Amino acid sequence: MFTLAVDRCLSTPPRAAIMSLVRADDSDGALIERTGTGDREALETLYRRYSRSVLGLALRRLGDRGRAEDAVQDTFAAIWRSARSYKPERGPGAPWLFAVARNAIADGGRRRYEAPREVPEEASGEAGPDVRAEHEWVSWRVHRALQGLPEHEREVISLAYWSGLSQSEIAEFLSIPLGTVKTRTRAALARLADVLEQDVR
Repeated sequence: MFTLAVDRCLSTPPRAAIMSLVRADDSDGALIERTGTGDREALETLYRRYSRSVLGLALRRLGDRGRAEDAVQDTFAAIWRSARSYKPERGPGAPWLFAVARNAIADGGRRRYEAPREVPEEASGEAGPDVRAEHEWVSWRVHRALQGLPEHEREVISLAYWSGLSQSEIAEFLSIPLGTVKTRTRAALARLADVLEQDVR
């Protein structure tokens, strides 16, 4: 499986010595940062922690086990390649990981279709510089407001809006009741609205 693919592209130091350095209580963010330095064991720890959750998400989105398993492999290959881009100051590791998974699953969903051979000429639908600048300003304000939320509220918002998980998937991932997810989401959105409203006064 995935670990065999990783073994082919990495040299393998003595496993027992490395495994002693990977503790079960390592945070996801710390493991992602270590993965970014080329730490294969940190990546394997992330795989053990999250492969089942990513597979479940992929199965719900793709509806086919073979393609879902491919999406899991693609997810962790992408984590290996892009772990250096993870910035812990922007949030915990799990939402970042699920954002990578969401992209891999979306790519897997697109593979079923053949690209058209000829692309018809159309007007560009891209936003202009003024719209992009406004979007960046709003994104910065929302990101700043998120930093002021309690950790348990910031976590559900990050998983919902940046990782694309449904409230049921968040409840399953965090092992908390669905009602708790809904309560935390409502509270977080109310706090964010207050902060953003104060910004425009």
